[in-house]
Amino acid sequence: MSEVTRILQEIRGGSPEGAEQLLSLVYAELKRIAAHKMAGEACGHTLQPTALVHEAWMRLVGEGEARFENRAHFFSAAAEAMRRILVDSARRKKAARRGSGAPHEPLQEAQFALEEPSDELLAVDEALDLLAREEPVAANLVKLRYFAGMTMEEAATTLGMPLRTAERIWTYARAWLRRQISRQHSTPEGTQ
Repeated sequence: MSEVTRILQEIRGGSPEGAEQLLSLVYAELKRIAAHKMAGEACGHTLQPTALVHEAWMRLVGEGEARFENRAHFFSAAAEAMRRILVDSARRKKAARRGSGAPHEPLQEAQFALEEPSDELLAVDEALDLLAREEPVAANLVKLRYFAGMTMEEAATTLGMPLRTAERIWTYARAWLRRQISRQHSTPEGTQ
């Protein structure tokens, strides 16, 4: 049994200091995951890895009612929390780009910046929700690899599956997501 799983069991048992022990044990790994994910974001992104970790932590244990079965469940939930935070941030940026009720101003070339990573993130998020309905294990693997930045070995261990199985699922999931995202981009917005 891993140290994380042991502490999670203590938390379920009512240990008041369990959350602090858990944070000190997983903080460095969560920060590494956040830094990896933030490296793929557009320049000028206002959210920093430390802030992403803190926001994810608050979503995970903020209400004090979080119940995690084991290390895999915890890191899957952390990856999902980071995914939601990044997607919400990308949506806010997209709304701001579209005006979001702001008065119209003439476009200055110096103000123009491409925001491709946010658009990619939103497309992956939409497709991932569909994949989760059909193949939850594949969706979980994608969350750990794409949103949490885990290596294949780390994700396979976290999910408790053999590396070869994880590699096969990863190949399938990537192909499925590519197909779905290309369908989304070929369908005019609002006619899906």
